[in-house]
Amino acid sequence: MAAATEDNWSLKDQIAKVFEVSLKVTVPDEPEVAPLIAACAKKEFGDYQCNNAMSLWSKIKGKGTEFRGPQPVGQAIMKNLPTSDMIESCSIAGPGFVNVKLSRQWMAKSIQKMLKDGIETWAPKLSVKRAIVDFSSPNIAKEMHVGHLRSTIIGDTLARMLEYSKVEVLRRNHVGDWGTQFGMLIEFLFEKFPDGEVSDQAIGDLEAFYKASKQRFDGDPEFKERAQQAVVSLQGGEEKYRKAWAQICEISRKGYGKVYERLGVHLEEKGESFYNPYIPGTLDLLREKGLIEESEGAQVIFIEGKKIPLIVVKRDGGFNYASTDLAALWYRLNEEKAEWIIYVTDVGQREHFEMFFTAAKRAGWLPTDESKYPKTNHVGFGLVLGDDGKRFRTRSSEVVKLVDLLDEAKTRCKAALVERGKAAEWTAEELEHTAEAVGYGAVKYADLKNNRLTNYTFNFDQMLNDKGNTAVYLLYAHARICSIIRKSGKDIEELKKEGQLILEKEEERKLGLHLLQFAEIVEDACTNLLPNILCEYLYDLSEKFTSFYSECQVVGSAEETSRLLLCEATALVMRQCFHLLGITPVYKI
Repeated sequence: MAAATEDNWSLKDQIAKVFEVSLKVTVPDEPEVAPLIAACAKKEFGDYQCNNAMSLWSKIKGKGTEFRGPQPVGQAIMKNLPTSDMIESCSIAGPGFVNVKLSRQWMAKSIQKMLKDGIETWAPKLSVKRAIVDFSSPNIAKEMHVGHLRSTIIGDTLARMLEYSKVEVLRRNHVGDWGTQFGMLIEFLFEKFPDGEVSDQAIGDLEAFYKASKQRFDGDPEFKERAQQAVVSLQGGEEKYRKAWAQICEISRKGYGKVYERLGVHLEEKGESFYNPYIPGTLDLLREKGLIEESEGAQVIFIEGKKIPLIVVKRDGGFNYASTDLAALWYRLNEEKAEWIIYVTDVGQREHFEMFFTAAKRAGWLPTDESKYPKTNHVGFGLVLGDDGKRFRTRSSEVVKLVDLLDEAKTRCKAALVERGKAAEWTAEELEHTAEAVGYGAVKYADLKNNRLTNYTFNFDQMLNDKGNTAVYLLYAHARICSIIRKSGKDIEELKKEGQLILEKEEERKLGLHLLQFAEIVEDACTNLLPNILCEYLYDLSEKFTSFYSECQVVGSAEETSRLLLCEATALVMRQCFHLLGITPVYKI
């Protein structure tokens, strides 16, 4: 997908560069053979392997080649490798797999260089320059619920990973701030506040306000008629109606703001109303291409392989999601010049996106070759379930409000810290900060560690457990590493300048190798749009550090300087993982 550029610092990429030289010498008549590099599944064979021999053999046999099978091809690839500081040894396995063992000295120097130059130097550099991540996107006048949690958390992490990879990211909140429901809300607002003086305190619970207006709409034909007329007045731009609409939107925004503040998420709102003026022009462009047809009084785009067409103008002449999404895509491609547009919604909307993307390809807005830019991706995710295996709700069957959920996580965390005697040891501010970092981090990590396409069960006890693959365990593991460094009494910044890192013991080498794989993991998580890949890496890193620490004494050992530098490198990579996952690290427990 998003291929890495030439100056990418990725271990896999560094190895590929060495093999590229060999492949040009080994098969000079085969142009542009890309090295196939993968981590060794069986670590006793090596760290990485080059898997080109078999595919090359199938290309060159029968062409008068000197080779007599894939293994001789592998032997030649190994023989033609240029001298490199990074490779300690090579061996051949099976039908020509070239196994590579990396040099401990080169690994140690690479980690030490990162310690001096910063974790930014390990960022993968993707070939895409500007991306849009469309996520969160709640509906105005409705509370954000647990369903919005996944879109907000996953979207924020994807944006952070792309930003770290030097991509300019436009974070878009495509809120539902337009449509027929606003007539109902505005008319109800006029009834409740005839003088036009409205405040969020006066309205109170916006969700309850929405339900009450819906009740009036469904039960009072006269009110329904006024509400329908209000939609026409709003869309016609009448001042009184625009003002009421703006008030409702602003009250909603304040509610969302509380959630985004707790989650540390930043978005720029460009709601449905923003794209509304672009719809007629967009549809004209599609008509010119002959894509829009009449069907049963509506205007539609037929999509091959789909029984139902994509409706772009309803029978009553009104616009819908598809017309708004097409206008938004046109704007994003032509005005915002985005090369990659990522939509983060539940898997239930998959078919809508498939149809809408196909229509854009038919219009020539997107290439049919999915490896080319500009491109679009729908990042679908499963449901959040309760312990009963059904959609997560309160006992009264209400959808759980997101603010309440996050506050509960923080409250439970704070209680656990107080129980451990931290209220006596820490300031009130430290207690509050740690409860927030761990509580909100636990909620995020419990979501992100799962493959996003699966449903997951929301369970406070599991996510706040300090053992196993949880944010609590990982945050505490980071704090323990910081504590080891503090207890040494050494100035870690001085050690970075003067000290030397050595990966002599096997556990040191294993930890060092895992650290060096960070860049390729971020790249993999980015290109596949799967945050759980990064979570898996982070948990493995913590486990490898535990093995290292139980085998290798740090403070007071002859290798103290080297091992403190390895501790610092681990803490730095963990912090960068936390940052990408939107989790605030803690430094003491």
